[in-house]
Amino acid sequence: MDDPVFLSGQFLLATPGMRDPRFARAAIAMCTHDADGALGIGVGTTIDGLGFHDLLEQFDIAPGDSPNAPVHQGGPVEPRRGFVLHSADWGGQDTVDVAGRWKLSGSIDVLRAIAGGAGPARWLLALGYAGWGAGQLDGELRGEGWLNVPANAALLFDTPA
Repeated sequence: MDDPVFLSGQFLLATPGMRDPRFARAAIAMCTHDADGALGIGVGTTIDGLGFHDLLEQFDIAPGDSPNAPVHQGGPVEPRRGFVLHSADWGGQDTVDVAGRWKLSGSIDVLRAIAGGAGPARWLLALGYAGWGAGQLDGELRGEGWLNVPANAALLFDTPA
């Protein structure tokens, strides 16, 4: 039996064969993938009418000089929970390194840091995530709905949704 291929730090792209309408034309930055399951953040679609400053306002955080960047539709799981994919030059209490390519943070400290001008140099914000249980994504990869491709920080942060 072949050893599993784990996709942390890669992109998962929906192919025309994707049968789940929630993932049609999806581009997902894979943040964790191992024998216990997988988690990725959708980066291919932004949420119309919602910007970074709108989210800061909900937490009573002054935006400072931060850009009012669009918010990405991260995935169908916990769509009200926020995540920041960012460059490796910043880390907080819950920051996860993603295969040495970028980092993932999900606490309010990263929002405060960005608004205060002390956050990561490059970042994008998303609400929700895509998640798979143990072996679930591996099974889906044997079908015709997903294509995994190499990724890097430049592709993640410099390519529009």
